Formats: sequence, C-alpha cells, structure tokens
Amino acid sequence: MSRYIVRRLVQALPLLLAISVVSFAILKVTPGGPLAAYEGNPNFTDDDRIRLEHAFGLDRPLPIQYLSWFSGFLTGDWGYSFASHQPVLSLIFERLPATLYLMGTVFLVVLLLAIPIGVLTALKQYSAFDHVVTGATFTFLSTPTFWLGLLLIIVFGLDLRWLPLGGIATSGAPFDVGDRLRHLILPVATIALVQLGSHVRFLRASMLETIGQDFLRTARAKGLGERVVVLRHALKNAAIPLVTIVALDVPELFVGALVTEQIFGWPGMGRLFWDAATRSDYPVLQGILAVSSTLIVFANLTADVLYGYLDPRIRYS
Repeated sequence: MSRYIVRRLVQALPLLLAISVVSFAILKVTPGGPLAAYEGNPNFTDDDRIRLEHAFGLDRPLPIQYLSWFSGFLTGDWGYSFASHQPVLSLIFERLPATLYLMGTVFLVVLLLAIPIGVLTALKQYSAFDHVVTGATFTFLSTPTFWLGLLLIIVFGLDLRWLPLGGIATSGAPFDVGDRLRHLILPVATIALVQLGSHVRFLRASMLETIGQDFLRTARAKGLGERVVVLRHALKNAAIPLVTIVALDVPELFVGALVTEQIFGWPGMGRLFWDAATRSDYPVLQGILAVSSTLIVFANLTADVLYGYLDPRIRYS
C-alpha cells in the first residue's frame, strides 16, 4: 500500500504542473483583462495602459509570467490581487473560515441523511417510502441550485419571514450562536437538498447490488443478526460508490459553492472566485484554481486508499 501511495504522489506532480500551465494559459487568453474597466474612460491614455501593464507584469512574455507565478506559488508568495492590491494568500485565508463553516455543515448533513435513507430505500425496495424518496431525489437532482435558493429565499425569507435573506450574521449585531445558525439554514438547505439526491441514489443502487450476494447469505446462515449483516457487511461493501462521491465533494469544503454563496451573499471562497472572475483578477483566480485542483487530486488518492479498506478483495501493488 505504501508503495502505491508513493507512486501515486509522484504521478500527481506532473499532473498538477500540467493543470497549472493550462489554467494559467486559459486565464490569459480569455477576453477582457484587468485593464478592461478602463477602456471606456476617455481620460485613459496609452501611457496609462503601458504603466499599468508594467505594474501588473502583463508586458512580459507569457512563459516568464508563468514561471514568475509558479516560483512564487511554491514559496508562499501567490501574488497580489489586481483589484484590492492585497496578497492573494491573505484573501484566501480571510474567506476560508466562512466556506469551511458552510460546506462542513453541508457535508455532515448530507452524510447523516444520505446513509440511513439510502440503506432504507434499498431494504424497502418498491415500498411507498422508496417511491416517495425516489421522486424527491429526482426532483432535487433536476432542480437548478440558483432557482432552489431563490425559491427558499422567497418562501422562508420574504413571505414567512422566518429566516434571514442572506449573509453570515446580522450586520452590526454582537456574536450570537442562534443568529449564526439561522443564517446558515437556507444556504445549507440549498446545497444539501441537491447533493442528497445523488448520494442517496448511488448508495441505494450499490446496496441493492450487495444485499443479494452470497457472502451475506453466509453471514445470515452463521446466525448473525440482520442489523449486523446490513450495517457491518453490506453497507461496508456498498459504500465504495459513496466514497467516490464524497471524495469529489471534499474540495468544495475549501473552494466553496460559487452560485449559492453569491445568491445568499455568503463571504466565502465561492463568492471570492465570482468577484475575481468578474474583475479578471488573474492572481486570485489562479490561486483558487491551484488549490482546488490539488485538493481534487489528493481527494481521489484518498478514495483509492479507502477502497482497499472497504473491500478486502481490492489489492494495490
């Protein structure tokens, strides 16, 4: 196992390097740029353009720009935001706690609901409960996140006035746990309802495939209780597809949910990415893309390692 992990880590290095090159090139060739905001200003002269391009380092050849960014990235100097002139690393660490707070709650809620619901729908296949859950999961899977978020705001924020419309806390109010939790409900519900559908469907399908296998019949024949058979044997083997989905969800803990954070005015990484994209703030965009791509690669590696624990038949060399 250790040899496999080391080999995968070595293979990840050129992959991450290639991702950084491609993402850097794509950002540079996209229309607009950090100087696009000045193009409609009649007082903006060519001398001003040359001065700003030199200040931002945009007048250098593209390979030199990439090497400068990459060397700084490795040493912890991720550059400065074109818009706010703050260090990119400090901007990310400023927004990261809010994203961890939101996405961590979503992560826990989805897992706590998806596992029991997925198991029950498999054990009660074609029952009324299964039909209701199947209809609900397909409904939420086909619902756009932005539409669901706006619907929840209209119903629970504007019509019923039960919950705040957005933000992470009431502006100007002292810290209050209840106030923080009330602000958390709508964005968590928006993301969790959509994610819950896919998690439940994958776990249900995997459980249905697992509960009919011979090793479970053998476990029952040995006198093991049904709860032990289902939870210790069936669920452990059926969890492999769920592990894959959860591993792909892990990067969202750090990079946030772009659409949801924008709708609810949540001051996290997703909103930071949105603001940077609208301003063509290349250093911030590149920093977030580098973090997310690294997390995706290592989350997949973690999932591969967990496969061997969940299914003893899987062997790594």
